[in-house]
Amino acid sequence: MASQRAAAVRRRIDSLTAELNHHNRLYYSLDQPEISDAEYDRMLRELQDLERAAPELARPDSPLRHVGAPPAEGFASVKHRVPMRSLDNAMNTEELVAFDERIRRALGIEPALTYMGEPKLDGAGLELVYRSGELAIGSTRGDGTTGEDVTANLRHNHGIPFVLDASRQPVPEGVSVRGEIALPTAGFERLNARRLEQGLELFANPRNAAAGALRQRHDIDRDRLRALEFRAYAIDEGLPRDAETQADVLLTLSNWGFITSEASRVCEGIEAVVAYHEHMLAVRGEQTIEIDGTVIKVDQLALQAELGELSRSPRWAIAVKFPPQQETTTVTGIEIQVGRTGALTPVAKLKPVHVGGVTVANASLHNQDEIERKDVRVGDTVIVQRAGDVIPQIVTVVKSKRPKRTRKFKFPSKCPVCNDAAVRLEDEVVTRCPNIDCPAQLKNNLRHLASRGALDVEGLGEKIIDQLVDLGLVGRLSDLFRIEAEQLAGLDRMGEKSAANLVANLDQARRTTLARFLIALGIRHVGEGVAKIIARHFGDLEPLTCATREDLETVEGIGPTIAESITCFFADERNREEVARLREFGATWPVNAPAKPILGPLSGKTFVLTGTLEGIRRPLAKKQLEALGATVTGTVSKKTDYLIAGAEPGSKLAKAEKLGVEVLDGDGFSALLAESESADS
Repeated sequence: MASQRAAAVRRRIDSLTAELNHHNRLYYSLDQPEISDAEYDRMLRELQDLERAAPELARPDSPLRHVGAPPAEGFASVKHRVPMRSLDNAMNTEELVAFDERIRRALGIEPALTYMGEPKLDGAGLELVYRSGELAIGSTRGDGTTGEDVTANLRHNHGIPFVLDASRQPVPEGVSVRGEIALPTAGFERLNARRLEQGLELFANPRNAAAGALRQRHDIDRDRLRALEFRAYAIDEGLPRDAETQADVLLTLSNWGFITSEASRVCEGIEAVVAYHEHMLAVRGEQTIEIDGTVIKVDQLALQAELGELSRSPRWAIAVKFPPQQETTTVTGIEIQVGRTGALTPVAKLKPVHVGGVTVANASLHNQDEIERKDVRVGDTVIVQRAGDVIPQIVTVVKSKRPKRTRKFKFPSKCPVCNDAAVRLEDEVVTRCPNIDCPAQLKNNLRHLASRGALDVEGLGEKIIDQLVDLGLVGRLSDLFRIEAEQLAGLDRMGEKSAANLVANLDQARRTTLARFLIALGIRHVGEGVAKIIARHFGDLEPLTCATREDLETVEGIGPTIAESITCFFADERNREEVARLREFGATWPVNAPAKPILGPLSGKTFVLTGTLEGIRRPLAKKQLEALGATVTGTVSKKTDYLIAGAEPGSKLAKAEKLGVEVLDGDGFSALLAESESADS
């Protein structure tokens, strides 16, 4: 029983580690957060609790051991002299009081401590290194140990001192300064107004606009870089010998010419700290730069040194988060948008409202279940917040203010773009347009068709596809195979030789395999593994198109969701016509007799591989399993017998745990192979 509990804890730690590292990359490297700060903090706290209870199960790549994400490609790496650590979070005043009690207990101090309270800026961390008083290098936080050299971009920002001011305080030979660079609210609104006039995509929020500005490599937006403001808060090299407190540090930084936060305040005792945090929350909307909390530090530098630091965060400081801001507005309409994968997403059109420093006019309602659960109607008064101060969302409907005669929103049964019947597969919350030629998803489907795993059309890149669709040369997938070299030669950046090569590549792509053809069609849930299973089982396309859902579910490795997806696809008349046109334009493959299953000790067992397996590549692991009679698919379902989970397993692990599928790690997989091979011999 204890071993089962340990295995469950290990799986959860692995899952949380992979998910948090994924979101770190989105947040720090790509500036594209997918979840709220609150959701991230919840997962991080769960991981902290698990690792605290079972430290031997902590992974080397645990996000608790590092900060941020690895440096982005295209920038020189800069190793920080002292790691740029993150801060532990407190979500309320009770946790702030607990922090104070923990600190005084560690120091053996009964009387009240002196703290420095500072606003927590919603920006990006920077390290600035000076030599002989002149800026030598500026780098991002990166993964906390190594950042990106963004010195060239920083030189466009005249708010950063290029030469330190030694008139009021001496400047040492070497100085390293830490701080936050952010985009003031006024600058954010001005830049977005300009982008609106130019027809460009608006910046989602000041934080992303600031971090993205630092990572520009081409077509530098100097106006955006000039609009940034750097506020310094720490000295890691060159600290004056007479500096005894954090207040002294801030004064030194100011003397050298840096901007520091005027709202910083010395607080005598925890009651003063709580009062400071509540004051900053009250005046949050009055700040020139968005703040999402306060930072509380032990003021005495000697006490900071005595308390020390953990691998990820200092013991002597904590960030106290503000609750997400909320505002009330009304719903003026509900529209259905068709995504690149055919997903029909309801979007609430709102009377514009200012939330967390940004004007919000739209909020995603995600899917049919969400809109029904919240019962959002046109005319409703709703409470809106920016989740994690990033993503606009409707929190709730104020039903007491609902006008009379409002109607429940009826989710469409047809795609609003191509008018094809929409489908919702079993175990999915998303309703989709299944028409592969729907204009809303045609470009994406063309890219998929040309990909290496499908028909592998060399030379058919994104820019060529965009032109083919935008100019009306391709209105459906099959049109691609009747394009002539003369038409291609007229495209931007496409000469006669390139056009002739692409036509030749398209001609070669027509001669493929049934599995690759099925992948190219873009049927939901039909990836490489499933396509091979289907091709091996049916031998040719016609038997597959005539198969019922029940027929497909009898195939080892095909679950209800995949079976429904395939039957829905071929039940659509336009899809059948498109397949016929592709055949007419030369798509062909060898016809094989349905394969006989390999008999072995793992016959009848279905496996799914996910994550990085230590010591063995997944293709080889797949071949080993198939040689023993197993079926290997890419989708976890109720019919899956085993999930082999390596490092960074992703969502498949969570689904397997939900369905009660047995999960094996690398050691478990090796043991299973050894046992099976022994039985086979």
